Amino acid sequence: MNTNFFNQIQQLDFTGVLQLNISKGIESNLIVTVWLNNEQCGDSAKNLIPPLTFNATPQEFDEGFFEQITTPIQKVSGLLVDMEKFLKQLEEAKKHSAIEKDKAEKEKKEKEAKDKKFKDGMAKADELEKEGKFREAWMKVPDKTEFPEKADEIRKRKMSLSAKFETPSLFGAMEEPTPEPTQGETETTTDYSIDEEVEEQ
Repeated sequence: MNTNFFNQIQQLDFTGVLQLNISKGIESNLIVTVWLNNEQCGDSAKNLIPPLTFNATPQEFDEGFFEQITTPIQKVSGLLVDMEKFLKQLEEAKKHSAIEKDKAEKEKKEKEAKDKKFKDGMAKADELEKEGKFREAWMKVPDKTEFPEKADEIRKRKMSLSAKFETPSLFGAMEEPTPEPTQGETETTTDYSIDEEVEEQ
């Protein structure tokens, strides 16, 4: 006896393992259960998909079995494949999410370290300024190339400090006019000079 059963199975469009269970029913009927299993699909929801169950005579199976299972098998196969794709995409999204989280965490730590460095530098400058060490304080103010977002604050701080160490506190003392000698002092100095000249001769 020649049948084209397996040729028709071959023509079905499915991914996975097609399982057929055939048992005898009441009278001359057959009970056929068709279940598609896709091991590649890791979603446990696939277990909720019920098998196709048919109860018919052998003649009815011969006439319309493949017409009955073709569309449902294709739908189940597509669903299982889509579920697996979804899981893979979900896994990929989780991976990227973890990467992004790590990246954000790293950026946060770097920002905190940078902020601490800036605050420490400014605090040291304040401390030195209170001690009257304006030049040293100016040197401790952070560099604006390292902290471009705080460039204005840095520039203002350095200007206020440089204004303090450029004030004529030192130079003002040198510019004070020296008192002119009195008449008596001039004569004494002159006499002393003359006496020195005489002694040298």
